[in-house]
Amino acid sequence: MTMTLSETRTEAAAKRAGDARAWTTDRIVVHALLIFFVLLAVGPILVVVLNSFKTTPAIFGGPFALPTEKTFSIDGYLRVFTRGNFLLNYENSLIVTVTTIVLTVVTATLAAYGLTEYKVRLAPMLGGLFIVGIMLPIRLGTVPILEIMISWNLVDTLTALILVYTAMSIPIAVTLMVAYFRTVPTELKEAARIDGAGEFRTFLIALPVVKPGLAAVATLTMLPVWNDLWFPLILAPSRNNQTVTLGVQQFVGQFLNDYPALLAALTLGAVPLIVLYVIFSRQFIKGLSQGVGK
Repeated sequence: MTMTLSETRTEAAAKRAGDARAWTTDRIVVHALLIFFVLLAVGPILVVVLNSFKTTPAIFGGPFALPTEKTFSIDGYLRVFTRGNFLLNYENSLIVTVTTIVLTVVTATLAAYGLTEYKVRLAPMLGGLFIVGIMLPIRLGTVPILEIMISWNLVDTLTALILVYTAMSIPIAVTLMVAYFRTVPTELKEAARIDGAGEFRTFLIALPVVKPGLAAVATLTMLPVWNDLWFPLILAPSRNNQTVTLGVQQFVGQFLNDYPALLAALTLGAVPLIVLYVIFSRQFIKGLSQGVGK
């Protein structure tokens, strides 16, 4: 039976009234706290971005004021791009980050599928080793890693960073993907095998079921790789192989008293990662929460 226009409006009004009644004291307090913490997290970033478009006197005269016609300036960004090496830094960071994500996702997905699908005696021990890998910080092995890269002639190359970051990301990626592959219906895989699908084809059939986990793994891999300063400083310190984080750090040291350029460099280093996280935040939160729940 089709509802009339008046009935639809009455139902909508009742729903709005129910939502209004739902604003209890506890709910108001929770939302107020959430807004406070959002402002606490986003506020400093906004201050840095706004002041990067000001002159030096305007930064000290009104750090929380918006840029005006008199105070607006992009000289800091011009000095960053003319005196810095940011375009090459961005290219290096993109190469390292994207390659690491691809290698981590592919390797961890295959390993997790093997650990969940094949019941061998070593499977629990291998799974435990991946969990231990999460607990042990990779920076403790900096000296052996450096010695290995020297013996392989990979020092001061992007390849060294990619190998280290992939090894660093695989343990948590495998642990998360194992939780997802355990939720793939057995009937789906058995039906694929009955229809004549091989193991790799069966793996591809099960892959769409764990798609949220792939998004979570990609995001978890991206954040520490883009932000890392330690290994670029040790394994790829030359000007031609610097990543964004290392480039920003060295630029800050050179232009410590040039506040517009300093804030512009910090903005250029942080904003791309923030934008990527905002775009993929829903997939990341969904994938991570479902993985924990499973």
